[in-house]
Amino acid sequence: MRQRIIVGTMRYGPSEQNAKIKSGLSWLKERLEEYEQTGNIEVLVDIANFAMMEFKFPSHQTAHFDNSERVRDNKKRDWTVNGMRNWFYRYDGD
Repeated sequence: MRQRIIVGTMRYGPSEQNAKIKSGLSWLKERLEEYEQTGNIEVLVDIANFAMMEFKFPSHQTAHFDNSERVRDNKKRDWTVNGMRNWFYRYDGD
């Protein structure tokens, strides 16, 4: 994927410049449609890169980051080593 971004930058310019021309989201939707029609998994790499482009340069008017990683009782997950170890060994499939 990294190589695709590098080659794309050399061919088409930086992502920020391209995001001003056309949003990553619209490119992503086009590639997703292409994947659904052809089944070519190579297109999934483009989709992932366009998703990253949309993340870096959002086109959605109310774009925001709301961390949805929560445990069942709505407490934030403990991302320390011990917290992750406890979560991993108590994981019940949800």
